[in-house]
Amino acid sequence: MGRVQGKVALITGGASGLGAEAARTLAREGAQIVITDVQEELGRKVAAEIPGALFLKHDVRREDEWQQVVEQAVAAFGTIDVLVNNAGVVRFANVEELSYADYKFQVEIMLDGTFLGCKYALPKMTKTGGGSIINISSVGGIKGLSSIPAYAAAKGGIISITRSVAIHCQEQDYGIRCNAIAPGGIATPMMDQAMSAIDLDDPGMAQNKNFGLGHPSDIANAVLYLASDESRFMTGAVMVIDNGETIR
Repeated sequence: MGRVQGKVALITGGASGLGAEAARTLAREGAQIVITDVQEELGRKVAAEIPGALFLKHDVRREDEWQQVVEQAVAAFGTIDVLVNNAGVVRFANVEELSYADYKFQVEIMLDGTFLGCKYALPKMTKTGGGSIINISSVGGIKGLSSIPAYAAAKGGIISITRSVAIHCQEQDYGIRCNAIAPGGIATPMMDQAMSAIDLDDPGMAQNKNFGLGHPSDIANAVLYLASDESRFMTGAVMVIDNGETIR
């Protein structure tokens, strides 16, 4: 217990799935939690499970809302030590069938949201001498998957921006680490929605059939490690948690 005792963690997309599990895990290890999401009812429910947690309704695509959320988190807890850029969405369609609107929607949430989170959290994190940014990517950002081109583009971009932010923080001597996690298939509400929306013979479902589904705790435990001082010598890295999918 206490691996992140006293740290303040802001987690986007924290109303369900990976974000909610990360919030619970960090809280059990002593962190104070700020959960943000557009899903207000679910977000407040998760926050109510965690003593002292704060929920803020938040569309990660909006720059003004990022500014407000960061200020509200600092006003409530004094600082931000850990930022988990987790908010995400997926729309299944190949590059010929995917609408440009759906492409932009996914990229704005995941890639633009990650950029804005890093941009506005960094100045607050530097004031207390450091911290950890954890960006949730995917094996879809590493390997080609024909049925999720926008999701893959956003997740690949997250890996690149993670490395750029890590280098910037080192150059500025901020004491802030920035790493990414690339999960394989994980049993979450988003995965359930995807499985109900497309044919199980779709190439996008091969991941589940061939490698199985992980549990949200498999990713939350990695978030905990990266949030803690145990990972002090780790920055600009991508932790792949996919049951061997990307080694084949």
